[in-house]
Amino acid sequence: MENNVTKPKFPTEIVDLPSKGLLYPKENPLSSGKIEMKYMSAREEDILTNANYIKQGTVIDKLLQALIISPISYDDLLIGDKNAILVAARILGYGKDYQFTYKNKQGYEVEATVDLTTLNDKEINETLFKPGVNEFTFNLPHSDNTITFKLLTHGDEKKIEAEIKGLQKLNPTASYDVTTRLKYMITSVNGNRDAKAVREFVDTFLTARDARALREYYVKIQPDIEIKYYPEDENYAGEGIDIPISLNFFWPDSGV
Repeated sequence: MENNVTKPKFPTEIVDLPSKGLLYPKENPLSSGKIEMKYMSAREEDILTNANYIKQGTVIDKLLQALIISPISYDDLLIGDKNAILVAARILGYGKDYQFTYKNKQGYEVEATVDLTTLNDKEINETLFKPGVNEFTFNLPHSDNTITFKLLTHGDEKKIEAEIKGLQKLNPTASYDVTTRLKYMITSVNGNRDAKAVREFVDTFLTARDARALREYYVKIQPDIEIKYYPEDENYAGEGIDIPISLNFFWPDSGV
C-alpha cells in the first residue's frame, strides 16, 4: 500500500543583498543579488544555545549557515551582504520589533524599539563597480601612490582573525588589527600585485593619513545595510545610534 502522506513544507523568503550581486563573478550564485532563507525553527534554537559555538564566537555564523537555502559558499559573502542576511534572519526568527537599550547624551539608559523592516540599504554608486569584479582603484592623497583594494568577505575576516591571534601569541601586548586588515584589503601597489610587496608597503610606507583616507573611502563605497536607530530626540539631530548586535539580537532570553 502506497504512503500518500505529504511532507510538510517549510516556508522560505527571498532576501535582497545590498551589493545587488554586482561584485560577485557571474558564475557565483550570489551574483543574482538574492538569497533564499528559511524561517528559524526549534532546531536553529539549538544552535543558539550550543556552548561550544558561543565560546568559539561562531554561533551567529553557524545559525546563518543553517538558515540559508541557496547553494552558496558562505565564505564568499561580502560583509555588507552578510549583515543584511543577519537582519533578515532575526526578522524571520523572532519578528520585526527589536528592543534594546542605549545611553543617551546625558548618560542615562534609554529603552528603544526598532522596526527592523525599516532599515535601509546604504545608497551605493554603481558606476564605481565593474560587474563581477571586486576590486577598486584608489590614489593615496598624501603619498600619491596608487593602490587597488577589494571589499572583504567572510572568508577574509576568518583569515584576518586567525592571523591576528597568531601574532598576539608572539606579542600579547601589541595590536595588529589595523595593519592586518589593510594587508588583506590592498591587492596591489603601483601595479605590483606581489603579496610580499603589499605587506611591506603597509608595514613600512603607508602613512596614517593615507590609511585613514583609504578606510573612509572603503566605508563610503561598501554596500551594506544601515543598522542604525534614529531617536526622536533633538539632541541627536538625525545622528544615528548603532543597533547592538549580539546573541541577544536573536534570542533576548539567552542572557548573553
